[in-house]
Amino acid sequence: MTDLLLWLHIGFAIFALGPVTAATVSTPRFIRARNVDVLSYLHRTTRAYAIAGVGVFLFGALLGREYLGRPYLSVSMTLFIVAAVLLFIVERDQRAAIRVLSNENPDDDAKVQTGRIAMLSGLISLTWLIILVLMVWGDPV
Repeated sequence: MTDLLLWLHIGFAIFALGPVTAATVSTPRFIRARNVDVLSYLHRTTRAYAIAGVGVFLFGALLGREYLGRPYLSVSMTLFIVAAVLLFIVERDQRAAIRVLSNENPDDDAKVQTGRIAMLSGLISLTWLIILVLMVWGDPV
């Protein structure tokens, strides 16, 4: 059972967190290009893969249930929740950018959303990297 949980945890990490990170990181480029069609696609991608990313947390918690008191797991789980909150903010800003760019007003360029999404997506990527380091070099026993 442990092997199955490990495979599911790693599989969800690869196939959910990778695409959601790619979608959020590339969003500012398409806001600057005012490409609402691609922004809508990236928004749907962010939402779908962020929801699928819950599987990473779920299978990881099930896998490490007997070690939940270990510092590396506590820190990793806390960072994952922080990243999930940041993803929620990015998703909200993506919606706002789509709304602003769809209203045909040339003065609205979604600069606020562009900067915030760029900053938060970078922080989310860094958070995933820190979690990965904790999982690989954390306390194995």
